[in-house]
Amino acid sequence: MANASPDLDNAEAQRQLNNNNRPSSSGFWETECTSSKLFECSRIRALADERDAVQKKTFTKWVNSHLARVSCRIADLYNDLRDGCMLTRLLEVLSGELLPRPTRGRMRIHCLENVDKALQFLKEQRVHLENVGSHDIVDGNHRLTLGLMWTIILRFQIQVIKIETEDNRETRSAKDALLLWCQMKTAGYPEVNIQNFTTCWRDGLAFNALIHKHRSDLIEFHKLTRSNATHNLQQAFNIAEQHLGLTKLLDPEDVNTENPDEKSIITYVVSYYHYFSKMKALIVEGKRVGKVLDNCVEAEKIVNRYEALASDLLDWIEKTIAVISNQKFANSLTGVQQQLQAFTTYCTIEKPSKFQEKGNLEVLLFTIQSKLRANNQKPYVPHDGKLISDINKAWERLEKAEHERGVALRKELIRQEKLELLAQCFDHKTTMRQAWLNENQRLVSQDNFGYDLPAVEAAMKKHEAIEADIASYEERIGVVMELGAEIEAEGYYDIRRILARKENILGQWSLLKELVAGRRTRLEKNLALQKTFQDMVYMIDWMEDTQVQLLSKDFGKHLLEVDDLLQKHSLQEADIAVQAERVETLNTSALKFTTIEGYQPCDPQVICNRVNHVSTCLEELKQLADKRRDELEESRQLWAFFQELEESEAWIREKSSILGAQGYGKDLSSVLKLLQKHKNLAGELLAHRSLLQNTMKRGKQILSDKSFGTAGIQERIMEVKGEWKRLEDQAAQRLGHLQEALNFFQFSTETDDLVAWLQDAYRLVSSEDFGHDEYSTQSLLKKHRGVSEAVDKHRMHVVALRKHMVVLPLQYREQEEVQVRMGEVEQLYTEVAEVAVLRQQWLHDALAVYRMFSEVNACELWIDEKEQWLDKMEIPERLEDVEMVAHRFESLDQEMNSLMGRILDVNQIVQQLLDGGHPSSTEVRGCQDHLNSRWNSIVELVEQKKDQLDSMLRLQNYLLECAEIKSQIQDKRKAIDATQYMGSDLGGVMALQRRLSTMEGALSVLEPKLLHLQEEAEHMATAHPGRAMDVLVPFDGISVEWEELKRTLQGCEDSLMVASRLQSFIQDLDSFLTWLVQTQTAAASDQLPNDLEEAEKLINKHAALKEEIGRYEEDYERLQAMNELLESEEAPLPQAALQQWLQKLDVGWNKLLEMWESRREVLVQAHIFHLFLRDVKQAESFLNNQESALAHVELPTTVETVEAAIKKHKDFTTTMELNLHRIKAVIEAGESLISQSNIYSDRIKERIDTLANRGNQNRELAQQWLEKLNDQWELQRFLQDCHELGDWVCEKMLMAKDSSRDETQKLHKKWLKHQAFMAELAQNKEWLDKIEKWILSLRLSVCEGGVAALSRWVKLLEAHAARPLTTEDGTYQQHAGKHYTRAKADVTHQRWE
Repeated sequence: MANASPDLDNAEAQRQLNNNNRPSSSGFWETECTSSKLFECSRIRALADERDAVQKKTFTKWVNSHLARVSCRIADLYNDLRDGCMLTRLLEVLSGELLPRPTRGRMRIHCLENVDKALQFLKEQRVHLENVGSHDIVDGNHRLTLGLMWTIILRFQIQVIKIETEDNRETRSAKDALLLWCQMKTAGYPEVNIQNFTTCWRDGLAFNALIHKHRSDLIEFHKLTRSNATHNLQQAFNIAEQHLGLTKLLDPEDVNTENPDEKSIITYVVSYYHYFSKMKALIVEGKRVGKVLDNCVEAEKIVNRYEALASDLLDWIEKTIAVISNQKFANSLTGVQQQLQAFTTYCTIEKPSKFQEKGNLEVLLFTIQSKLRANNQKPYVPHDGKLISDINKAWERLEKAEHERGVALRKELIRQEKLELLAQCFDHKTTMRQAWLNENQRLVSQDNFGYDLPAVEAAMKKHEAIEADIASYEERIGVVMELGAEIEAEGYYDIRRILARKENILGQWSLLKELVAGRRTRLEKNLALQKTFQDMVYMIDWMEDTQVQLLSKDFGKHLLEVDDLLQKHSLQEADIAVQAERVETLNTSALKFTTIEGYQPCDPQVICNRVNHVSTCLEELKQLADKRRDELEESRQLWAFFQELEESEAWIREKSSILGAQGYGKDLSSVLKLLQKHKNLAGELLAHRSLLQNTMKRGKQILSDKSFGTAGIQERIMEVKGEWKRLEDQAAQRLGHLQEALNFFQFSTETDDLVAWLQDAYRLVSSEDFGHDEYSTQSLLKKHRGVSEAVDKHRMHVVALRKHMVVLPLQYREQEEVQVRMGEVEQLYTEVAEVAVLRQQWLHDALAVYRMFSEVNACELWIDEKEQWLDKMEIPERLEDVEMVAHRFESLDQEMNSLMGRILDVNQIVQQLLDGGHPSSTEVRGCQDHLNSRWNSIVELVEQKKDQLDSMLRLQNYLLECAEIKSQIQDKRKAIDATQYMGSDLGGVMALQRRLSTMEGALSVLEPKLLHLQEEAEHMATAHPGRAMDVLVPFDGISVEWEELKRTLQGCEDSLMVASRLQSFIQDLDSFLTWLVQTQTAAASDQLPNDLEEAEKLINKHAALKEEIGRYEEDYERLQAMNELLESEEAPLPQAALQQWLQKLDVGWNKLLEMWESRREVLVQAHIFHLFLRDVKQAESFLNNQESALAHVELPTTVETVEAAIKKHKDFTTTMELNLHRIKAVIEAGESLISQSNIYSDRIKERIDTLANRGNQNRELAQQWLEKLNDQWELQRFLQDCHELGDWVCEKMLMAKDSSRDETQKLHKKWLKHQAFMAELAQNKEWLDKIEKWILSLRLSVCEGGVAALSRWVKLLEAHAARPLTTEDGTYQQHAGKHYTRAKADVTHQRWE
């Protein structure tokens, strides 16, 4: 039913189209010429346009929300739908069907063709469009475009809504169903009572309640208040858009109005209904998915176990790699050997157990795959990093790290041996270098320089030769340092001793270089001291010549001559300063030799005496120079003082003459100019005063110093001071006169300006013009306020002028003209202020009267116009005319509300005038009473006309709705009569069934309308008794048509239901049996894999077949359920044929499941067998490598090579043990397969027997070869010890036979050496005992070497027999002889045997 195309006959949508298609009211506007009718029509049109604007905005957003699915949108609803393309797209999105492709082109004919295609599709969907043509949409008719969009919304969004109540199972549809759904969802929410789709939604609580009902986490409903409607609406719209994805079709101002648009609110609420209905369906689907997830839990546990084991193994591998990859070894041979032993323990004990875990992981993964295929689930693929291949790669990295560590350990042993050789070489070289350094240190420690300059120079040359020899030896010291650095870089374990000897050599070398440098320093000091003494003699001669020039008595006779002598003296002082610096340098250089520690080239007292003599001569010279400069400076100051006094007297006389020649001015400008000139003169006086004071100070200083030529200085100073005092008094007196003149002229100017302004203000405030209407009076009042403010501000000017007069000088203030002008100013200001206050009051009274008369005239004009319109108006009987008049009355209410406010304002103004005692109070009172009586009469007349109009409008709406519903019922009945089942195919049955479903949807919409129409008819009959028959008769006809329509529809549905079910069942059964036969053929295959890759492919293919069977299982169960349903039908059906087909279905289904399970078991065994073969091949490669290594071995002939061979064989044995553990795991896996009765059990048995035999053989061969290597190592060690003992005995034999030293050495010394020799023999006694034990345990060829060594030992003792021996020596010789006799007897016995 959801996919059907319903026949839309909605009364409300049809009424919208009918209202929009009525003829234009242009004729009415042409015939009505009065102002009242024009105003009424404009008001009605404004209300209609406002409603259309809201609908346009809402419908535009609704269209864009659906066009967004195809990436389209519109900007203007009227213009963007004119070409028909967007309308076609919208219908395709809403219906899910493909409409004819729009015609390309922008011409009108193309647009008309596209719109016709869209309208034709709507007609095919049984959408009734009356009086709507393509030309209306193309022309952009606003009302018809909105009506078309509302019809589409009703058909595709609202028509499908059905709500079943729980009490009586009553089914509602469309608008009432949506209203009922809203009431059910918001039940129990405080202050939410939804009874309509207009005013009940204004406060926004209803929208928030719907969202909170389904998503309580988004809104805190208890915090919302009904008074804050705009916030509630904005919150609901924003949350619906952001969290629910619902387009924001409305704005708060569209809903929060007096009369919200019903269609816009319904359009937006429908989006809530569809969203929450879809959310409920998703919850149901989630429960179904939960059942499937339960079946996956068990498989997931096994997978988690595999992942945990894999993670543990990989972690162990990574940690082990990190440990064995550490290349930090112990810095000694013992430590390296211990690390090698620990590494061997890891390879033989820890690693094999982990290899067993690795094999168990492969078996576990195979088990997981088998269970998943058995449960018809997808094969499990481990995460990246946990695949078997990843584990094998990690294992390979582990083995690579093992190999690298073994190589590193061997390299470390070689490095330790190399370090021992380097240490021995370092000790030898350091001994030689230390002897040479000691000898040269002794040589450079001697100081024999002599006591004159030639002797010192000869010592310097000899010292340079010694330095050259030492510099050439530095390279040899560097060789020793490099050798020590190399040993230190290699990390030698006894590095402290090496570094100590290295530091000793460096210390002695540094000491030698310091001794050489010290000796050179002492030689250089002797040369520098002799040169300094010679420079001092030259300096004393120059100072004696300069003293003669400084003793001159010529000091000059005037200022210019004194300046010339001072310049010459400055040059002499500069020369003295330069020579003083040179003397200081010489003294410093000489005194350095007295302060140095250690060696001193001369007696310090001699040096100090010479330095003091030079310094004394220099100080005397400086004193003479300073004395002559002081005398010259005194002479210059005296002559400069006399010159400055003469200049000051001339300047004072000049300024005094200027002050006496100027007047005091005639007006303000001239006084200001004279003040500026006097200010400049005062600045010059101040500047010259400081200069004169400085001159006086210098004169007094000269007097106090009592220099030569001071006669007459005091008299000149007093004369100049008197002249300066007179000049200052004259300047102060002139400044006072100028200030008094300035104050007087400023007072006169300010008085003239203030009098002129007050006269102008008086002319303005004394005007008799109070305006002729409201506008002119307001303009005059505004100007008067500005003048009053200016008058208030000038009060401060009057007060300031009075204060200014008080501070005038006495000769100006007592003038009669000044007193008279001040009195005139104050009197004029008082008159201006009083007149301004009176004029402001008169202007306010005039403005109030003009406003009152203007409002009264406007109100009476409006009342006259509306009374004429109401008197002429008659209540029409046509519905269109009644609606037009109703719209006019709606605008009239708003105008009357506005007018009532104006009348209240008039009454308030009148009361204020009466309270104020206005001269025209009687006229004002009469005007007020007349206006109030006119208002009361117009209010009564309007209420009477509105009651008559409401009654007629309700009656006409009822009759029109009856006619529309009856027409719809008749059309539905005709459509049902034409619907008959003419064929036996399933497509025809489904098409007829869709048509009937569409009919049922349309009838569910009509049923609530009939109930409402019945209630309206009863009410109208009661309200209009005279027209009761006209009201009830149409409804009775509708009831009869309705009952007949329902009986016809029920009969048609019963006849089609059984045929539809039978055809659908046969078709599904046929397709399922076809698939069953094909699947059985695929499951019956007997193909076996030849390798591992082919086995995995066959298993995956078989698992895919199981998934396909699982998908068809639901179809199988549905066919069984459909059979039971058909058996319960009363219609005649082919029961025998159906039973036969269903029995075949059951047998085939069970057989398919058995075949698939059997085939799965065979493929799993084959896959396991090929995995086993892969491991067998790897194990055979291990055995082949072992056999090849054991077949190519040879016995070494030295101790070193034997030890290397034993170590290599141990490594080989460790590797072989690891490989044997792997082979054992393979054998155990094969035995497990045999115990499970694998189809390849014979081949598995043969392969594991072969692996076990070859492994045992290799283990025995390796053990035999190890025993041979151990025997060879003992043999070679014995032979090496015998050779070393024989060489030692031969060396000592030579010493024992040497008797030349007996003749020259004393007897006691010979006895001591003999005792040392016997002690060395006693220490090697253990060596001899060890060889004897080996002789007894080894074979004959080895014993012969030992006996030869013993014979040499006895001969060595016999060589000392001629010497006097002690008892201890004799005992030791006898013991050695016994060893020799016993060893020789043993050799003879072994030869005999």
